[in-house]
Amino acid sequence: MTRPLRLPTRRSAPTATIAAVLVTAAAVPVPFSPPAAGAAAASCAATYRIVNQWSGGFQADIQVTNTGTVPLTGWRLSWSYHNGERVSQGWNVTVTQDGSTVTAANATFNGNVTPAGSTTIGLLGTGQPDSQAPAVACADPAGAGSPTPSVPPVSPTPSTTPSGPPDAACGTATFCDGFEAQGGTVPDGAWTVSRPHCQGSGTATVDTAVAHSGTRSVRVDGRAGYCNHVFVRPAADLTPVGRTWHVRFYVRHSTPLPDGHVALAALRDDADGGKDLRLGGQSGALQWNRESDDATVPVQSPAGVAQSRPLPTGTWNCVAFTVDGDRGTMSTSVNGTQVPGLLVDAVPTADVDAQWMGRTWRPHLTDLRLGWESYGGGDDTLWFDDVAVSAYPLAC
Repeated sequence: MTRPLRLPTRRSAPTATIAAVLVTAAAVPVPFSPPAAGAAAASCAATYRIVNQWSGGFQADIQVTNTGTVPLTGWRLSWSYHNGERVSQGWNVTVTQDGSTVTAANATFNGNVTPAGSTTIGLLGTGQPDSQAPAVACADPAGAGSPTPSVPPVSPTPSTTPSGPPDAACGTATFCDGFEAQGGTVPDGAWTVSRPHCQGSGTATVDTAVAHSGTRSVRVDGRAGYCNHVFVRPAADLTPVGRTWHVRFYVRHSTPLPDGHVALAALRDDADGGKDLRLGGQSGALQWNRESDDATVPVQSPAGVAQSRPLPTGTWNCVAFTVDGDRGTMSTSVNGTQVPGLLVDAVPTADVDAQWMGRTWRPHLTDLRLGWESYGGGDDTLWFDDVAVSAYPLAC
């Protein structure tokens, strides 16, 4: 059963977790061995940071930076834990652990790092982190050099981050609702029906026959043709989420994504003149679209579309994405698997986000709408359920 609307709250931590800490960034620059005379210098550095901690677990990220003068074509990290910590999940990375030693290698889409560029990976783990962050060694995939950490890790400082891991129940979410409080046929109360640009023949209704959990969802009958816009949006003020938004919703739909442009989620970006950041489809695959300049992620080329994926029909799909307004980055997963073609990171990638990064993008999101926006295409019937918006990661 999904939880009703949540306004921003802080969960009371157990006594054992009141002293939860947030480790500040521990920069561990690890250069490769000195190159031969006349050769271009290649080196990388890794910064390990605990971003959340709770009783029995933690979340960390590691930023990998190219500190050399030539592009990296891959990278490998290694470190050791000293307090029994175990990595349980990683994203943007392939990670293995043998005893206390952890090895992480780049994914297929983030191995290329330009000089002075960086990419970030994420980790979930069990156990209580040591009082010092582990020292991370960084090397090229061929094992060039024998890197050793050159800067000691930083001791933790007290944190006010709510305790608890990223979870499906969205205990730390600013907004969390599964439509179970809806008593009529038209969404109301915690939800508002919205047609922000123009109105066609599309409709949004409460459905008691199809649901991801509980007994209710919202059904959107999306119609073909330009300007068939219909959405539902939370009535609550979502601005307390801040500059980094973690959004998760479940969606089921009937018709494969068309070749033409459609949107199934839209978020107002006050840093972009109030224009929308839109998640939908084009060329039969998922895409992000920026209303202000029509830039897309991925680029609508065969190579770009191939790095995205369709949205399966006739089944519930968990769609989760993170938009970091401070860094200007974005990542998206479907059913727990990150989609490489929907990644915007610090390094422009051909056919993915190179067009998107043609200008500085630092979004300031202020609302979320779920529904249907057509610019041609065909009809589609969609159901939405179990929606969450949070300043903290959410799991499917």
